[in-house]
Amino acid sequence: MEERPSPARDEPLTILGAGVAGLCAATELVDRGWRVRLLDPAGPPGEHGCSWWAGGMLAPWCEGETAEEPVVRLGEEAADWWERQVDCVTREGSLVVALGRDQRELDRFARRTRAHETVGAEQIGSLEPDLAGRFSRGLFFPEEAHLDPRGALAQLVEGLAARGVTIERRHGEPGPGWTLDCRGLAARDRLEDLRGVKGEMVVLRCPEVRLRRTVRLLHPRIPLYIVPRGGGVYMLGATSIESGERNRATVRSVLELLSAAFALHPSFGEGELLEVGADARPAFPDHLPKVRREGRTLFLNGLYRHGFLLAPSLARQAAEMLASHEEEIATP
Repeated sequence: MEERPSPARDEPLTILGAGVAGLCAATELVDRGWRVRLLDPAGPPGEHGCSWWAGGMLAPWCEGETAEEPVVRLGEEAADWWERQVDCVTREGSLVVALGRDQRELDRFARRTRAHETVGAEQIGSLEPDLAGRFSRGLFFPEEAHLDPRGALAQLVEGLAARGVTIERRHGEPGPGWTLDCRGLAARDRLEDLRGVKGEMVVLRCPEVRLRRTVRLLHPRIPLYIVPRGGGVYMLGATSIESGERNRATVRSVLELLSAAFALHPSFGEGELLEVGADARPAFPDHLPKVRREGRTLFLNGLYRHGFLLAPSLARQAAEMLASHEEEIATP
């Protein structure tokens, strides 16, 4: 249910950036009765930005293998938030497997995570028939989900437009009211400790393989995740390289991703390569997202590799911080 606008919310609030962080923040604030302006010189999400190349995994417990506790805790609310806003969320859990030579990786993953159950070959075949007989055991995370990132972004844009909020193709500066800076890596001009972590991804079509859920293939060097997009299309990712480079995927990384997919199922070797992408994710030194305040500007940033997982939580935190300052907002 939408909150009724209060006098303190009559002054337009400006959001800079229309990636996943800015769109989630705009949606959350409009839901709570705020008047919002949304600015991005690139316009609506397209073939640019981390959000466009995201995997779309809503997998907080799997991420707990390497991420800090807040990522798991805050990420648990993501699937419910997205399901209220869009219709492209799939709740089929996540399946984690490893080749025979990498079984120790599976044991390590199990020790570092929770909310999973160990499954054997028969159960793996029941969950994913096309993987039957290929793996002797795995880990199943039944409460996890995934979504189509590009479809989800488009639906947020449509939902906001239906409520009078369109994306203005322009740069913006903090005005007299409140500003939410959601520019991602571009905010390095204001956040000195923000850095880029490069990720490379592949999109391919392989209708011969039918997977219902995210499958992770563990590997000591480059673990692979494969996220189904429907229609036989899959997103493969992703590397994690300390670099702010945003546009160049290397041959080595692409070969390793495709080789891992081939190891998961040989039919991927006959797949059609649709897209190869790269971008730099914004990250703070501790790899945790933050809402920082400077005057009447809130910076929502540092989503790292957890954009769709943690953007709803960041939006909620910002909305609650703004609500706690409503008297200040109303003061001339």
